[in-house]
Order: sequence, then C-alpha cells, then structure tokens
Amino acid sequence: MKIADATLGALLEHWPVARLATLTPAGAPHVLPVVFAAEADCIFSPVDGKRKDTARLARVRNVESHGRASLLLDAYSDDWRELWWVRLDGPAWVERDDSDLLERVAAALHRKYPQYREFATYAGAPTLLALRWERLAAWSQAGDDGPIRQAVQVLHPS
Repeated sequence: MKIADATLGALLEHWPVARLATLTPAGAPHVLPVVFAAEADCIFSPVDGKRKDTARLARVRNVESHGRASLLLDAYSDDWRELWWVRLDGPAWVERDDSDLLERVAAALHRKYPQYREFATYAGAPTLLALRWERLAAWSQAGDDGPIRQAVQVLHPS
C-alpha cells in the first residue's frame, strides 16, 4: 500500500508510541514499545529517565550486535475498517557522540512529549537509538492511507 509523504510525516510527528523490533546477539526477536522523534529519514528513540531494570539495555546491545531494526506504528479499533500499520526497516546504530544531534532530538522529544518536563530526556550519558529506514511497508483494511490520516487527525486536529 502507498502512503503519502504528508501522511507519513504527520504520523511520525504526532503518533505517540511505536514498537521497536531488534534481534538479540543470539538471533532471538526482541520487541518493546518506545517513544521516538523523526528527523529527515531517521527515527530516534532515547534511552531516557523512565525507570529501567538494568543500566545495559537489551535494545542497545541488540542494535550494537546486529545493526538493524524495525519500527512498527499501528492502531487497533473494534471497527476493523479502521485497522492500519506502518513498518520502517533499516540499519540502526547507537548515537552517543553527536552533541548537536542529541540536542536537536531532545528538543523534538520535548515538543512531542510534555512528560519530559518530569522525566529526564536521557538517563546518564545521552544515548539515542537511531534507525534510518530503507524500506517502508504499510497496510490498512481500507487499502489506502485514509485510516492513518484519520487517526492522526483525531490525535492532532489541525
């Protein structure tokens, strides 16, 4: 299914949560919900100040090990005519050194998530997981990006 650039841009700017899929060093799938910000053709997800079970996160180890990831944005509805998903696949890396990028992404995260007024944008040394998508796959029950446009409009009326 084709998705209009404007629809994708609005989705990435306003959709609040996605699922990040990586592979463990042993090759097992690892999927978890993440917050994110988009810049150009990259998605960035911070290692932020929300409670963590460990300092050495599996998602960071997985990206360092395999260098690829997928990000899934989706919506469920009891009205199955409204179902949709968008998946972005591509190379991934851990960004710790580009202070300009870390600051730009932190600013974008603060605009998107007011919760960052209460939580640290970065836990410890600033760290981002980055994904540059090479492949975009999208699906909707409607067969077009109408349900995605509608979901974004409900979330963020213009």
